[in-house]
Amino acid sequence: MFDTSDKIKVEVNGNWIELPEGSVLEDAIRVSNAPYRKGTAVGILIERAGQETKDVSRYTVRTSRGEFRIELHEEASPSRKTWVSHYAEYRDMPVRWISRDAVAFGPFSSDMVPFRGSVDHRRFELMFAGGSDPVNTHLILTKARHSAEYGAPEEGTFAKVISGKHVLSDLSKNDRILDIEPVIESEEAGEHICTTDLSTGLENGSRIFTYVEIEIDPEAPEGAEHLFAVTRDGTFHIDSVSSSYISDHRFQSELVTYENFESRSAGSVFVRTVGYGAGKLFIATDDRTSTIMHSVVGHVVKGLELAKMAREGQKIMIESAPRPIMLLGMNYAEAEAGMEPLGVEVIREGYMGDDGFIVTQTPATTIGILGEAKVTLRGVDPEHLIRVELYKDLAPKTLDFFRHATGMQYKPVGALAVLMTYDNTYIFKAMEKEADKYKEILPENTPQGKVRGGEIGVTNQAAKRAGMIGVKLEDNDLFGPTGERFGSTNIIGKVVDTGKLKNLKEDDVVYIIDSSGDES
Repeated sequence: MFDTSDKIKVEVNGNWIELPEGSVLEDAIRVSNAPYRKGTAVGILIERAGQETKDVSRYTVRTSRGEFRIELHEEASPSRKTWVSHYAEYRDMPVRWISRDAVAFGPFSSDMVPFRGSVDHRRFELMFAGGSDPVNTHLILTKARHSAEYGAPEEGTFAKVISGKHVLSDLSKNDRILDIEPVIESEEAGEHICTTDLSTGLENGSRIFTYVEIEIDPEAPEGAEHLFAVTRDGTFHIDSVSSSYISDHRFQSELVTYENFESRSAGSVFVRTVGYGAGKLFIATDDRTSTIMHSVVGHVVKGLELAKMAREGQKIMIESAPRPIMLLGMNYAEAEAGMEPLGVEVIREGYMGDDGFIVTQTPATTIGILGEAKVTLRGVDPEHLIRVELYKDLAPKTLDFFRHATGMQYKPVGALAVLMTYDNTYIFKAMEKEADKYKEILPENTPQGKVRGGEIGVTNQAAKRAGMIGVKLEDNDLFGPTGERFGSTNIIGKVVDTGKLKNLKEDDVVYIIDSSGDES
């Protein structure tokens, strides 16, 4: 296939490059400038002759505004058969009309039999429709839920858009379909490895996959934020592998809103929303049926091969489109600079100085902000910000409670209200939710000998006031930061700038940011 005299050719994330013979994985990543995160696994596929091609069910549609991908419905229908036989004839086809609810390409002639009457349509589906004249048939893609009489055949839609949905909103009457290509999926009849060893040697023709890119589904704004939180460090942890999925359990037990009922085809990304395992994030590596327990939040558009190769205990690099918009923790000037290229208007509230520390954003979700092209930010004087260092390795279970109590599980900035102050002691209460009602706080990292001034303590379940959060400004060898004895106190971290606590009074609100590095 290639000249292997002194060079080899390898494919890195879909792009072929040439390397000297004897090159290793690190060379391929460096030369191709491929996305890569240290410590993540990379997939290498060495294809062999004799691969069997699966039946084609997905197609890439390239338009003058970008490309989107469709997936045919499983059910056989005349429309499905027509598409499979004639899709190439729909290349170079112009937009005929556009409405708020749909876009139509055409016209062209067909032998379809139109159905009379108004029909309810879902978002992002495809159908043939010709009104009353099959010679005037159009390919219609729906953009919104609505009812209409398009004169489609009785079976209705035959496919759905699974990625690139934003392209439909960008289309105008001057646009057209440029090309349609089937997505060829082959059974992997070849050798593959998934490794973190960058000294792994490469063969001529090797295909390398360094990351997985996920396109967020606009139907799942809350689920998208869950995905962003799980993959905040840019990785997906392979905590479980089955024949049809991989899953990341770092946010297991989190309650997630059910938003999007959709088939869990290979490449779909979904979260369990109820029952045991709620909060687990999945990537489907083979087709699965839809369920009311799993909400689809996105689809893999690059690197599904890596997800299929990954092994339990590994982690793989993740990128998302769009990238998450999390402005909390920035100042106004930084936030406005970041939003300008996206065309998002920033409205200031609260403290108005450029150095205002952002503590809330409305809408709260990335999809909401991009949809409105506007975000309202509330800032506070940086003097109201408390920096803390959290002991991630010493008290992981109690920190799970603390993050929920402060809202830091999903956001980089937390908030606590002052419940009381006395004798250099400050007691706080949660503002987000009563995390102590569903999070265990067993004894963990209890003090030995004395508590140092500035350390953060949480009352554990050995005492009646479990869940209280406190800080003492001075060392104490009898009582913990919440006033409990050492056996009832878990130490989770320390306040970096204790001087900011001295002027606090009851019902004041303090904002917290973790300055100890990696938040994952």
